[in-house]
This record gives sequence, C-alpha cells and structure tokens, in this order.
Amino acid sequence: MNLLASFKQRLFRWQSDGSAAFRLTPRRIFILPTRAGIIFAITLAAMFTGAINYDLALGHALVFLLTGLGLIGMIHTFRNLFSLWIAPGKAKPVFAGELAHFPIELRNDRKIARLGLELQAPGNPSIGTQVAPDERSEVAIPVQALQRGWLTLPRVRLSTVYPLGLLYAWSYLQPDIRCLVYPTPISTPLPPEQPSSLSGERYGDGGQEDFAGFRNRQPADSLRHVAWKASARDVGQRPLLVKQFSGGAEQELQLDWKLTPESVSGETRLSILTGWVLAAAVSDVCYGLRLPGQEISPSRGDAHRSHCLEALALFTP
Repeated sequence: MNLLASFKQRLFRWQSDGSAAFRLTPRRIFILPTRAGIIFAITLAAMFTGAINYDLALGHALVFLLTGLGLIGMIHTFRNLFSLWIAPGKAKPVFAGELAHFPIELRNDRKIARLGLELQAPGNPSIGTQVAPDERSEVAIPVQALQRGWLTLPRVRLSTVYPLGLLYAWSYLQPDIRCLVYPTPISTPLPPEQPSSLSGERYGDGGQEDFAGFRNRQPADSLRHVAWKASARDVGQRPLLVKQFSGGAEQELQLDWKLTPESVSGETRLSILTGWVLAAAVSDVCYGLRLPGQEISPSRGDAHRSHCLEALALFTP
C-alpha cells in the first residue's frame, strides 16, 4: 500500500503548491478509450479481417478512413485539455450540512474553444462547462460540508470526451482552496438583554431617558436609529445624525457558552450559539460572545457577525 501511495504521489505531484495559477502540461494529462471507443476498435478489427479474407479494396479504404478519423479524434481530445490554465479562487463560508462551492477559473489562451469540459470532486456531482477562445470561465465545484471547521477542496478531476466520445482524457487538479464551515444553527429563544457597561448612550426615540443631542452616524449604527428629520435639514452636506439620550445604558446581549444546556453535546451547544448569533444579527442588537477561553466584545455589523461565527467554527473544546 505504501508503494502504491508513493507511486500515486509521484505520478500526480504538482509543480506548484496550488495557490497560484498553473497550466496543464502533457505529463499531467491522461487518455484512454471509452466503452464506445473499445467497441469502435473491435469493429474496425472485424472489418479489417473481413476485408482481408474477401480481398475488398473498398473495405480496406473504409477501415483506414475510420482509423484515421479515430486518430484525429484522439489528438483533438488531448488538445482540448492541453495548455489550459487553472486558477484557484476563494470559497465563501457555509453552514454544516450545506454544499460548499469552491471556485476554479479556467483560462483559454488559444484561438479555439475548449468544449465539453467536466469537473468533479469525489462523491459529488460533476459540473460541465466550456471556455471560449481567449476567454476565461469560473466554475464552482460543489462539495458537501459535513462538519464545522476548515474544509479543504479534495482532488478534482477535469475530464473531456470531446469531440467524438471515443476517448476519455482527464487530469487531476489539486488547487489550494479552503472553505470555512460554520456549525449548523439551531433556533432557540435568545437570552435576556443586559445593560451595557461600555456605553452611556441609548438608541431610540422613547423611554425615561433625557434627550442629550445628536451625533454623526457611525458605520455600525443601524439605519432605524437615524434621526431622519434632523438629517434632512442638511442633506448632502454632513453625515446622517443619530439621537443620543442620557440617563440610561444601551442594552446588550451576552451569548455565553454557560447559558446553553449542559445536558447536550458540545456540538449542539455550538449550534445553539450559532442560532443566537444569527438571531441577534437580524435583530440588530449589540451582542457579544463568550466561549471557554475566548471572549468577543459586544458589537454590531456584518464583520462582527462573521467574527463570532468564525470563532464558533474553529472552537476547540
């Protein structure tokens, strides 16, 4: 087994680490006859035997014509992959149980189109594509994300049977692409909010606090906190304004590992926290995340949401 693994490693080794674009060279491309190609070859052999036995000149001509057609098809099948450029992309995060899509860009610097191309990761559906002359095409390779953490793109097979379907040419691609897989979210009620110890201002237009004036809106502030009437007076001349109130503290959520049920598994507790993060982000409240040995300060926005989800995806109990 070790000898076979060593042979495969030498056979399929790459000239680069897969993080940069690379081109398919002849030693990276393999070609074999398809089932139709084997039947075609057997038929030619039978026809050639009959032409010899019965001394048929037209039979010899037909056999040689079809043989030449098969050889030309073999050349075009090989050239459909030869010198094709492969460039890895960047995969977007997904949740466990979803399909991760790994983008791969195919670049064709020749004057003829690359037709009938297929890419497939082991155990996943194949994706068909083609690349026009002097153009590029991006293909997203689907891979099932079964568990949280980093998911590395497995070895991808790029193949073609173009143009006759008699021969099958393929090459193995190993681009360096990773996808971050978040825990599967579980929807449960959010824990109660608590007064913030970091902020002395409160957003809103009501309550018992006293109005303390306006301030310029920050990128983390929601649009529903904007004082539209005051902002309309100087529209286009200054940033949007947000009301400030004194005498109260902004409410915030602490999404704490200790608030999840202790009777469930660690992965289930992470899924509950993931559902809380998503719900808090939709509600546009200020929230923080506490995990054993790690704490993320309360904040808002897409960047904060991604930071919390990444911490949950990479958490090690």
